[in-house]
Amino acid sequence: MKLRIASLTLLLLALVAIPAMAQTIYDNGPINGNTDAWTINFGFVVSDTFNVGGGGATITGGSFGMWLFEGDTLTSAELSITSGENSGTTYFDQTVNFTQSGCSTNGFGFNVCTESTSFNGPTLNSGTYWLNLQNASVPSGDPIYWDENSGPSSASENTVGSIPSESFTLLGTQSTTTTNSVPEPSSILLLGSGLLGVAGLLRRKLF
Repeated sequence: MKLRIASLTLLLLALVAIPAMAQTIYDNGPINGNTDAWTINFGFVVSDTFNVGGGGATITGGSFGMWLFEGDTLTSAELSITSGENSGTTYFDQTVNFTQSGCSTNGFGFNVCTESTSFNGPTLNSGTYWLNLQNASVPSGDPIYWDENSGPSSASENTVGSIPSESFTLLGTQSTTTTNSVPEPSSILLLGSGLLGVAGLLRRKLF
């Protein structure tokens, strides 16, 4: 019996240690691919707003719609999160790497691809923030463009001002106000007896 209780204790502790799965924190809509796109290298910066709801969230990655010349691959870009339009308080500012997938050729002859990235991002309180992309790197040295989809976000480009917004999704873990605690021994005993009972029922059903 002691061995069973010890095994159940280890199982419960392992379950507590499992990290939260990334979920969608903000979605600005799907890739359009055939209207317009905005340069994010050669000194150009494109900025879009996003909202964090609930008790806040930790941003851990995202995906973006990009236009590329045939054969090009986006390797990295500078991604920042700020309180203002590419300005104000900086919560995150790093060069991140991308994985390219789902490419198709649009009516202008560009490859329109989904570019995904993951990183150790900031924990943000609920509110509105700006996501900024710039200094994108492509081995060929060609321009690379962020797909315009006119989603709900506000957006701007550093040389022209306000523009329609771009296609992107941010991923992360939603903050909660509840505190998880390790069960007391009496609770473990009760849960253990319940699990053993379930195991007995399953055994009777299977054999």
